[in-house]
Amino acid sequence: MNSHLFSQIPATDKLLTWAQERFPQEPILLLKKHINNFLDQLRTQIKENKIQAQELEPNALLQKLSKLLEKNTRPHLKRVINATGIVVHTNQGRSLLAREAVEAVEDICLHYSNLELDLKTGKRGSRYSHVEEILCTITGSESALVVNNNAAAVLITLETLAQNKEVIVSRGELVEIGGSFRIPDVMKKSGAILKEVGTTNRTHLRDYEQAISENTGALLKVHTSNYRIIGFHKEVSLKELVALGKKYHLPVIKDLGSGNLISFSQYGLTHFDEPTVKEILKTGVDVVSFSGDKLLGGPQAGIIVGKKEFVDKIKKNPLNRALRIDKMTLAALEATLKLYLDEEKALQNIPTLKLIFTPLSTLNNRAATLSKKLKTLSNLVVKKERSSSKVGGGSLPEREIPTYVVKLKPKNFSIEELRKKLLETDPPLIGRVEEDWFCLDVRTIFPAEINLIYHIFKHLEE
Repeated sequence: MNSHLFSQIPATDKLLTWAQERFPQEPILLLKKHINNFLDQLRTQIKENKIQAQELEPNALLQKLSKLLEKNTRPHLKRVINATGIVVHTNQGRSLLAREAVEAVEDICLHYSNLELDLKTGKRGSRYSHVEEILCTITGSESALVVNNNAAAVLITLETLAQNKEVIVSRGELVEIGGSFRIPDVMKKSGAILKEVGTTNRTHLRDYEQAISENTGALLKVHTSNYRIIGFHKEVSLKELVALGKKYHLPVIKDLGSGNLISFSQYGLTHFDEPTVKEILKTGVDVVSFSGDKLLGGPQAGIIVGKKEFVDKIKKNPLNRALRIDKMTLAALEATLKLYLDEEKALQNIPTLKLIFTPLSTLNNRAATLSKKLKTLSNLVVKKERSSSKVGGGSLPEREIPTYVVKLKPKNFSIEELRKKLLETDPPLIGRVEEDWFCLDVRTIFPAEINLIYHIFKHLEE
């Protein structure tokens, strides 16, 4: 063992002084922790004869320590470049907020607010009043409530309206979505009793009616998110279910999953025929729940709208306090909803909608610009092709949007090695792999990110 090399290891205090000058914004305790780990690694390498004397010279050590500190002092939650083409990407934070929403959050966070203060009386008010009126205006609902996500919205609705009662659901709608979120599990937690009817691919109105008993608490219809049955298939429409609910005086609940507030087909995406929340409510359904951070394009939230009789009961549920949203979510949601009062503003200013509706000609030009830049690098094979994007987040499954991608193939290493290298860049660049090509879908790449992507690949070439 080269034990004499231990004498070349610098003192902790000396490295800490250097690190404080190099990273003045970082807490001393954090710097000291990383330096001690760094020195422990050096001692281990010496013991195992895995390090040479020249690697312990001051310049070499400081260079290595600097890289380590740069990497380890970055925020763990960080920005990434989404080049997957998936607009509402669950793993990458779902919807981006509109500038108006970000500014509203900043203003509320920097100052005190009337979160639960009624400015008319000077007494305690309800935090939900800040968004209830605008939600009712946009959707045509009688009442509204917002909790922290749609799973919570389903949970509190069932717990309020059907605890210890049977809730009838079609077997084909007992879905599991991302994060192992299963409708039967949520129902069990709510205290409701699952009563499944029909078969996986076919459920008739008579199946629901035959299952109704004195212990029935509600009828539930679930949006199947990113799951579809095609072929020999039959489901009961919400309108039919509402009529059945009225006949037997049972509330009908619709878990919409991702609720859209504008008609996509009206703006050219004719194959996106999902009804709006307003259209859903016109069926006479009693309660509808949907996410705030999917097609709506706002912050994470679970929005409950519907008839006052039922929504007001949900508001009074003690569970509501555990599931309530904070001031930042309220500020962002209110600002986002205000944009929907003028659909043209919503389309222009809400990033989710803007990305979905970006013209193909614009994407072609963006791909051409990116492709041209990357072709100047010697270690890449680059080509531009027509492809397709997805909305994502369980929204509008099996429906694709035409797009353009820039396809890359490194000359000196594999696609998998490239993918891993790009996960470590600053910021990380996330694309998709198709037929041994690394693809950058420009639908989710902003124009300002093109130069950044070029410099990421240029750095990999050096």
